[in-house]
Order: sequence, then C-alpha cells, then structure tokens
Amino acid sequence: MSVGIVSYGAYIPKYRIKVEDIARVWGDDADILSAGLMVNEKSVPDLDEDTATIAVEAARSAVARNNIDPKRIGAVYTGSESHPYAVKPTSTIVAEAIEATPAMTAADFEFACKAGTAAIQACMGLVSSGMVDLGMAIGADVSQGAPGDALEYTAAAGGVSYIIGNKESEMVAVIEDTYSFTTDTPDFWRREGMPYPEHGGRFTGEPGYFKHVSGAAKGLMEKMGTSPSDYDNAVFHQPNGKFPSRVAKMLGFSKEQIKPGLVVPRLGNTYSGSCMMGIAATLDQAKPGDRIFATAFGSGAGGDAFSLRVTDKIDEIRDAAPTVEGLLADPIYMDYAMYAKHKGKIRLA
Repeated sequence: MSVGIVSYGAYIPKYRIKVEDIARVWGDDADILSAGLMVNEKSVPDLDEDTATIAVEAARSAVARNNIDPKRIGAVYTGSESHPYAVKPTSTIVAEAIEATPAMTAADFEFACKAGTAAIQACMGLVSSGMVDLGMAIGADVSQGAPGDALEYTAAAGGVSYIIGNKESEMVAVIEDTYSFTTDTPDFWRREGMPYPEHGGRFTGEPGYFKHVSGAAKGLMEKMGTSPSDYDNAVFHQPNGKFPSRVAKMLGFSKEQIKPGLVVPRLGNTYSGSCMMGIAATLDQAKPGDRIFATAFGSGAGGDAFSLRVTDKIDEIRDAAPTVEGLLADPIYMDYAMYAKHKGKIRLA
C-alpha cells in the first residue's frame, strides 16, 4: 500500500535578528560568523508565541491547503525540543485547535531536531496499517541558545506540519521509502530544568551530524538502488548553511539540487522544523514527477532519510496556503535588547 504526503503547512514568525546585531553585543566578528555559518539572520518568536502556537498555525495551514476534514485525522504527533510543558502534551492543544478531537490519538515526540520526521514515520505506520485514515506529524521549535553561546547565532523559531495518508488520489508526494540510522552519541543535550542546552563541540560535526546524515542517506539509496542523479532536489538538516552544503557534496548531490530547500541563511535553525521546512520550500516549487531526497538529523543521535515522488496534485493545492518564501518575506527586524525581551533572556534574581 502506498503512503504519502496529503498536505503540508508551515509557519515562521515575522520577527528577525541579524547575525551582526548579536555579534555586536558579544564583540564577535559578524563577517567571519556569517561566512562560516552561512547564516545572515534568524527568526524570533513574538512575545505570545511558543511551540504550541507555532504548531497550531502550521497545522491549520496544512488542513487548509488541501481542504482536509479534520475529523479524518486519527493521530496528531508534535515533535519538538521546546515543548511549553514538561507534563502536558502540545499535540492535544493542536488537535483541539484544528477540531480533530476526540476520536483520535495524540502524543509528543522528542529526538532533538528529528522529532518531527520520527513523527512522520509513526504516522506512516499507522496509516499503512489502516489504524487511522490520516495522521498529522509536526516539527516545531522555539529553539534556545545561551547568551554568548555559538548556538545563539542560529537558534530560530518555526514549524511545519505534514498530513500523511494512503489514498494516491489525495497525495501531493508519495513517500517511496524511508531509512533510519541511530546511535547513542552525546553531541547535544539539555537536562530537565536547564534553560539552555549544552553541546560537546568535538562530537557535533563528524561523530554527530556527518556520520548520521551520511549513514541514513547512504542506507536509503542502497536499500532502494538509487543514486543522487535519480533526484531533482535534496534536503538535509540545516543547523547552519555549511553542514548541509558539505554533506550534500560528500554524498554526490549538487548545489543546484539543494538550493530550493536551503532556507537557513534567512531563517536560522528551526530544529525539529529544519529539514521539514526545507522539504516544504522544495514542494512549494516542485513539478509533478520530481523526486526529492531528504535526510533529517537529531542530536543524540540519529538520521531519518526519505525518498519522495511529487504527484500532479501539487499544482492543485500549492497556493492554497502560505508558501515558505511568502513566510520569509517582509520580516520585522529587531535589535538585541528587543530580542532578549522576546526570548525571555532577561531574568530577575
């Protein structure tokens, strides 16, 4: 039985801060940082925005884009590493907001930046088995970076929702196959009650990102008997612009193949929404018959790879909800003081 993406929706806050404005506060060289990270600015949540509100907006866009009856959605899973509650699911808030309750199941997922794609795989299983008609998988974050930490230059806010189903007539993209590569690698973590994450610098690159992204990507291509030349576009997790560009080259994908989905220079790293946002940006401009290769990464650590084939349905629904490019347009810029206020970095003893 085929399974695929029936609809999708994204949300990005309007506020932005430029790398140079953060660097000015900490005495860093903005030009070196921007060139090294390949990030120029990042999104910032409004004062009343969190992972739940962002997930709701993305979910509503996904429902609207293909005119989905919410009562058909039998599972809502939200992946994030910044859920607003330690004990209280984000997914029930989303399900209630889109009027999918009560005959459905819900749960929150955590696996650093690939919690959203893990949710996609769970929905694939439920839909394929016939347990639910449609499943909704969301990746959303208002990611954290300690003041002055390297993460502060890229940790951004945004979310993406995918509705997964098994009726080919409804699919905008068939998920041809998926493959995961997972180990216990301590590259990034945040204990309960800690306001900001910590990271083991020497583990974040080769042992973390590159080992798991290339492992998942190669595993899927070997499983399917495909190669980079079989795909029109490719998307890789975007903690910055440098890592996905490098891993694409390592695997044999070209700059042209990753260009449509490489949104991190103007957005920053939306963590659980990162790879999923790149897929959405690619779907926004894909043509029927295009094949998309995508690999998400989550610290801790693991990679989820997917092979997608775009259908004729994409042209019917593409413009029925905001595109990623539209969400990136017309940003409102803020200085560091306003950014610190929005992010709750000013704390009273």
